[in-house]
Amino acid sequence: MNYDHWRHYARGWLFHFFGREDAAFESYLTAFSMNPQDVQSARHLAAIAAKRKNYEVAIKWFEAALALTPDDGANWFNLGYVCEHAGKPKEAIAAFTEAVRLVPQQDMAWYGMGLAHARLGQHEEAVKALEKVVELQPMSGEGFYQLGMAYHHANRPDDVTGIVKRLVGFEPKRARKLVQDTQRADLMKLIPELPF
Repeated sequence: MNYDHWRHYARGWLFHFFGREDAAFESYLTAFSMNPQDVQSARHLAAIAAKRKNYEVAIKWFEAALALTPDDGANWFNLGYVCEHAGKPKEAIAAFTEAVRLVPQQDMAWYGMGLAHARLGQHEEAVKALEKVVELQPMSGEGFYQLGMAYHHANRPDDVTGIVKRLVGFEPKRARKLVQDTQRADLMKLIPELPF
């Protein structure tokens, strides 16, 4: 056992626990340099960078963690998340695709994939991913809203109508927003009068 490595890792964990992220980052960095097989330090480095919105650094560290544990569906999701926030939708889609291959029930990875496809103007692909979201989370108002928007951009007006009808049943405010954002005044008759 490399005690120096563990000493730096433990210091990083304590600094991280007490909110001293700069010191935690440096300690984890030292721990990783002493043991390049230390996936936990790589994950912590990635998480700290992502929290700071330093997405390029977060990408580097999530990739380092995945090089050590390529079957970690949660880290593939995390990599997709930071790629999407870094404005790299193609890379995000690749990471989310791997995440759902490993963990098919990971609804947030399907959601991220849908948004990344939408960002690229790939609306039918966005539809496929977002349909999976609402299958996995049948009460996800945001999932249904985004699916409705994907249907709208894919020129599928009847499907938008179906989403509005579904949303009215459990999130009428979001249904109203979908009608407004798709400029479907013809669907306003489906929206109940809201007291707020």
